[in-house]
Amino acid sequence: MHGLSTSSAQSSRPCLVPRLASLALTAVLLTGLPAWSLDLQQAYESAQAHDATARAAAAAADAARERLPQARAQLLPNIAFSAGRNRNDLSREQAGVSIPEAPYYSVNQTLQLRQPIYRRPLMLALEQADHLVADAEATLERERQNLGVRVTGAYLEALLAQDQLDLVLHQHAFTLAYLDAARKALAAGSGTRTEIDEAQARLDLNLAQQLEARQQVDYTRRQLESMTGQPAGELVPIDPQRLTLVAPQPAALEDWLVLAESGSPELLELKSRLEAARLEVGKAQGAHYPTLDAVLQVTRSASENVTSPESSYLNRMIGLQLNVPIYAGGYASSVLRQAAAESLRAEETLEATRRDLGLRMQREFRGVTEGVLKVRALEQAVRSAEQLVKSSRRSFEAGSRSLLDVLNAEQQQQTALRDLAQARYLYLLSHVRLQALAGTDQAAAINQVNRWLALP
Repeated sequence: MHGLSTSSAQSSRPCLVPRLASLALTAVLLTGLPAWSLDLQQAYESAQAHDATARAAAAAADAARERLPQARAQLLPNIAFSAGRNRNDLSREQAGVSIPEAPYYSVNQTLQLRQPIYRRPLMLALEQADHLVADAEATLERERQNLGVRVTGAYLEALLAQDQLDLVLHQHAFTLAYLDAARKALAAGSGTRTEIDEAQARLDLNLAQQLEARQQVDYTRRQLESMTGQPAGELVPIDPQRLTLVAPQPAALEDWLVLAESGSPELLELKSRLEAARLEVGKAQGAHYPTLDAVLQVTRSASENVTSPESSYLNRMIGLQLNVPIYAGGYASSVLRQAAAESLRAEETLEATRRDLGLRMQREFRGVTEGVLKVRALEQAVRSAEQLVKSSRRSFEAGSRSLLDVLNAEQQQQTALRDLAQARYLYLLSHVRLQALAGTDQAAAINQVNRWLALP
């Protein structure tokens, strides 16, 4: 079909080998001079200080912590001072005759101390504040965990985009070399026009793939820079020799679910909200309870008596003040029903999140366990693809294979390398996500992945 004879093929095809060897040597030289400027640990530390979402969560936690002293203050003595000075214009009427009086000034000063003795809503509010602060702390921890996942994902996406660009450029180099060889073979009478057209079509497609790959590199780097607040520079890649493919520890999904039940920030957040909602029901019920306060008051007044405007008084008072709610138009009952509904909503939200968390943890757990098998399988596929390329080249030089066969073998090798890179990154990201969902030490998980990079 290709019209290739053994003798003519052998005379025109060996020129392809030095060209490919030169390209491979160039790639080795280029990759042998790294200038890394940012690793995953540095990116995570920069994001902690720069990421707006993380800073907003920290500010929200600071605001929520103030609920506790506010609730405690409601049970402490309240001291207030008030003073007033008034001008009084008095007139009186006697026997139908209006008799004006000289205007006079009256003053009053009051110092009051009120100490709540029994106020059930305020007592429950103090306990509720503890849960609301715990809710805020859990929310902050969840955002920290999410930040680690987001930074890791952005970092690995940037590495993957760079890997894909390198593969596309390598594919362009060997396709261009084979196009040149096909043209020489046709000129020598041993090739076919079909081989040239096939190589040219793949080269044209490769140019479009280069444009897409470069756009992806730019986007992923900008995404990482928006989190870290600094230029991405050259990212430290994964070192396959350092990467340890191990199953998650503990090795059973049920054990991870147990860890999540007690350590997941997401569940801790919702548990605190549920307890706060239940206490809100108690506060609403407390609106029907009487309140008891101790009151100490000192009042000084002058010219407040119409009959003796020149008099002054000093009144000291101490006692108990009881307030018994009787009827408020149904307001208290409505608030109670509302609080009960909110408590039910919080309970159902917690249960729904617990179920969803179990599914997400199962997915990431399988991403780690099956990722180990997938990476190892693809490593073998890459080795097989490399051997296929070598065999195809030798067969081509011997005249038993065509240029298209070599191109297909090279394409299969590039596909295997791309799939291997994706599998490695997915394994690493699943490792970090699983740790985050379980609520373990996020910094330790980031540090573990960082040790698998090609650091000097």
